Amino acid sequence: MRLATEELEGWALVRVTGDVDVSTAPRLREHLIRIVSDGQPKVVLDLDAVDFLDSTGLGVIVSALKRTRSHGGDLRLVCNRAALRRLFELTGLDLAMPLAERAEDAIGRGPVELGG
Repeated sequence: MRLATEELEGWALVRVTGDVDVSTAPRLREHLIRIVSDGQPKVVLDLDAVDFLDSTGLGVIVSALKRTRSHGGDLRLVCNRAALRRLFELTGLDLAMPLAERAEDAIGRGPVELGG
């Protein structure tokens, strides 16, 4: 797994490449924790180059969503791969984190309010 981070209109854009699984997810978790701890709670996670995402990777994404929101920010997802989109839809996570086609689209959306 490779991670590349850049700034995009006041958001940290994290591009993930490769597999996010039990062996690589801890590295993604630490990377996202570091970004928020360094004072950037607004994160776009670009998953377009992710080949595989397991339940451990999903857990990291959910934890990152909670962390960003508890720090006054948000987590947005870019995901165009059909298999990954289906995974987010089956788990209902697409309701908490809408899936955007591009990073620019992701930051144009407001936070999702659950239960309303």
